[in-house]
Amino acid sequence: MDRIKLLPEIVANQIAAGEVVNAPSNVVKEMMENSIDAGAQSVRVNFRNGGKDLIQIVDDGCGMSAMDARMAFDRHATSKISSIEDVYKLHTFGFRGEALASIAAVAEVELRTRREEDELGTLTSIAGGEFRSQTPISCSRGSQFMVRNLFYNVPSRRKFIDGDNSRLASQIRSEFMRVALCNPDVEFELRQNDTLVHSLLPTSRRGRIVDLVGKHIKQNLLDVEVDTSLVRIEGFVGRPQAAKKRNNEQYLFVNGRYFHSLQMQRAILRAYEKLIPEGCMPSYFIYLTVDPDRVDVNVHPQKTTVKFADNDVILEILQAAVRETLAKTGAVPMMDFSDEGQLNIPVLEREQRVYEVPKTATNNSYNPFASEYIDPTAPMPDVPFTGFDVPYDGAMSTAPKSTKPMVEESSELYALQSLSPSFLPSTIEYIDEDAEQEFDFIESQAQPESRTFTEAMALTGGYAVAMYGGSFVVVHLRRVKERLLYDDILHSLASGSAPSQRMFFPEELTLSHEEYELMSEHATEFAALGFEVEYCDGGRISISGRPAVIDISTPIDELIYELLHGIEDGALPIAEEQRRMAELMARRGSQGFGKGLRTSDVESLLSRLEKCSNPSFSPSGVPIMAEITMDELRAKLMKNYS
Repeated sequence: MDRIKLLPEIVANQIAAGEVVNAPSNVVKEMMENSIDAGAQSVRVNFRNGGKDLIQIVDDGCGMSAMDARMAFDRHATSKISSIEDVYKLHTFGFRGEALASIAAVAEVELRTRREEDELGTLTSIAGGEFRSQTPISCSRGSQFMVRNLFYNVPSRRKFIDGDNSRLASQIRSEFMRVALCNPDVEFELRQNDTLVHSLLPTSRRGRIVDLVGKHIKQNLLDVEVDTSLVRIEGFVGRPQAAKKRNNEQYLFVNGRYFHSLQMQRAILRAYEKLIPEGCMPSYFIYLTVDPDRVDVNVHPQKTTVKFADNDVILEILQAAVRETLAKTGAVPMMDFSDEGQLNIPVLEREQRVYEVPKTATNNSYNPFASEYIDPTAPMPDVPFTGFDVPYDGAMSTAPKSTKPMVEESSELYALQSLSPSFLPSTIEYIDEDAEQEFDFIESQAQPESRTFTEAMALTGGYAVAMYGGSFVVVHLRRVKERLLYDDILHSLASGSAPSQRMFFPEELTLSHEEYELMSEHATEFAALGFEVEYCDGGRISISGRPAVIDISTPIDELIYELLHGIEDGALPIAEEQRRMAELMARRGSQGFGKGLRTSDVESLLSRLEKCSNPSFSPSGVPIMAEITMDELRAKLMKNYS
């Protein structure tokens, strides 16, 4: 019995739908691109229940005749391709009907369309790939697609998108943004469950980016522009200081089409090398224009992956273009051979004198044998060591007051003379504020009930020394403050209240749709942190109060954006979201703390630290104190006095 047979047309279309359409967002993308190809100047999108129940696309494009409307749903129907060479010369997104057969195979589709020259339009209905009806109808010029009950006849696919409306809606908004960003001259509208999300008027590229992403990005956009024989590169990159973690503001377009390329992303990041913190991403909106013969957009059915004939050269040009843009802002140094504005240093003439010879003088009354003079080569008196805090009233008492103790000349160590000699080190290697990984904590062997701070004393530079559970420790005061703030903020989030600081003038921010929704969902948490926020229309918020634990010099917009991006991962447990918010607020609130504290302030701070659940580490897991053992002290003393 023969095993090979041809698939029925409907089954073949359903399989193809899995490649072209695997989520409602793919339907929105294909339909919007078809509208742009049809010359539409206005495109309206509406979806319900994450796009599973309804996706509606309305445009004012050229429309279709009754025959075109019927054939558009046939597989391989096209208006632009007659030979294989035409596939590689397309300047548009595709061809009307390219994905319609796949969409119609897994949904109920209704098309209303009319051309400018026709008096009546056409209503075409198809369900599950089967033609239902076609009738004349009165409608406006253009096309209106209604896609209902997506994957209703493919239960195995439907189950993967059921109950996931939030993620599906986010994907649709992303696809909408991609099409809208590369067509700023077209008017767009997006509605979710019949509620307006975006209303975009024709504008410039910069204006469209600001309208979609938010006004906060306007001041961070830097122009990129270069034109070569192989590629024209235009667009914008973000300032290095605006780079952030979990940043999703990266867009690449080629010939008006969004695409994704890890190679180009790496090329852009190389241009930012050593300008942004590790793990952060800059924003970029790059538009490439390439000869259609030199780029293949049909590598993947969804056309988000493209292949360039001159890939390596384009990568080099892109990196150089971004680097040049950053250099113009001063972020990257450039070699400048121009002498304009340089200081004019005159040439020294032979007769000119550039310095004065110092006058010499002698002190005739100087007597090296005076009683206050001490021979440094004389043997030291045999006096037992009694501690630096006990003055010796013997032969050395005649030494001048400027004589230094026999320890390293450090102001902090000099201040340690008042401490007990049993735990005094000869040197302490102070750790840089940013060198977190070098500050190691060694767990003390003391019993828990003896874990108290005694004999504390403040040092300069944000450090303190103390006895802790019988061990000598150096304490990082900023991290102490961070730990205390973290515990207090977590308590405030649990109780629902925190001290707030009223602002003289309310500050208004415009957030992106995703940011506004996220902040609305966490309005209780933001109020518990001390924010007083009024939620307005159009993604606007008005802030009249700020957390009292945050310094007034911290820009309120930066703080809110950091909090939003810290919890934007989605589907996080409430406890984890609160932990992230508390950690960020504590880090912000402790910046610059610890310098100039008095010993009494340090004692009060350390007494509060004793009561913390984890006094040894900061919220991010960095050690708060470092123990210096007696073995280390002996080794240092032996080294210094050998």
